[in-house]
Amino acid sequence: MTATAPPAQPLHHRPLRGRGAVGNVPGRFAAEVRQAEPDSEPEDSIATEVTGMPARSLIRDHDSPDIPLHRSINPYRGCEHGCAYCFARPSHAYLELSPGLDFETRIFYKEDAAQVLERELSAPGYRPEKLGLGFNTDAYQPIERRLRVTRSLLEVLHRFRHPVLVITKSTSVLRDLDLLRPMARARLAEVVVSVTTLDPWLARTLEPRAAAPAARLGLVRTLAQEGIPVRVSLAPVIPFLNDREMERIIAAVAARGACGAGYAVLRLPHELKELFRQWLAAHAPGRAKRIMAAVQALHGGADYNAEFGRRMVGDGDLARMLAQRFRLACRKHGLPRPAAELRTDLFRVPSRQPELFA
Repeated sequence: MTATAPPAQPLHHRPLRGRGAVGNVPGRFAAEVRQAEPDSEPEDSIATEVTGMPARSLIRDHDSPDIPLHRSINPYRGCEHGCAYCFARPSHAYLELSPGLDFETRIFYKEDAAQVLERELSAPGYRPEKLGLGFNTDAYQPIERRLRVTRSLLEVLHRFRHPVLVITKSTSVLRDLDLLRPMARARLAEVVVSVTTLDPWLARTLEPRAAAPAARLGLVRTLAQEGIPVRVSLAPVIPFLNDREMERIIAAVAARGACGAGYAVLRLPHELKELFRQWLAAHAPGRAKRIMAAVQALHGGADYNAEFGRRMVGDGDLARMLAQRFRLACRKHGLPRPAAELRTDLFRVPSRQPELFA
């Protein structure tokens, strides 16, 4: 099943090369639902379709106590990385597209993002605050190499001396070291690298178009060597799938210079419940029931509990055990390490004259 505007995509019964979702499920706001004929043959792969869209606004405010920052920018809607667990997948339903394959094959970018950001930062009364770049979908997903939307946003933030926290699982962030270095020296930039697993096979199936685990560890090392504060997110932690790697991941990133780490348990809002079950049936059928039972144990017996304070870390005995393991591993490897807070007092609206700062 799929709930998309034409062209319709079939329901796939087996994994596709380079894609995380096994198929499409109807988005909850779909105007129409389409179903493939039972004898239709699925394709081996689906090409990515990229569409520009104007940005009415760019800076998004958050009021969740679970999120360590209150403003963010997302240059893209949808994400070609195709992570099977991505909590942002259900956002594609607002476009009357499926959170399944559509989310990773039909990407939208904000074509006037830099101009809109400059206008918002220049507004009278604007007060700077740490800004998350790529909080919902990865700002350095593969299409960024060509479109350079994230690059254009960093250029604006650099000129305005605005603090930014970049969240990514892509080594493409290294392309922008020329901006991140001076910003980090001025305490205006830091990077969070997502490291979900050290197992190459699991990474290929769970996060098919994201950087390999070894490359992400190398990214942590390079950023630290460049003087850019780098922390690591172990997210999501999935019981009986990658939770056993928690201590090894913390040891590996600490050895490469990370100054801190955090984690979040698997969240399955809206259509993601069915999508993740499809992924388990295709890639871990022998453990599917056990994994889902443990996920439900973290969320009070349901697939997901959206309650603030619990949705990110879970509740119950298993949640407490994960939290204890995480604390002990961080303590063993000296995390967190001292790191200065990002500054907001350097912010200023630049003049029209060309200007550089070191």
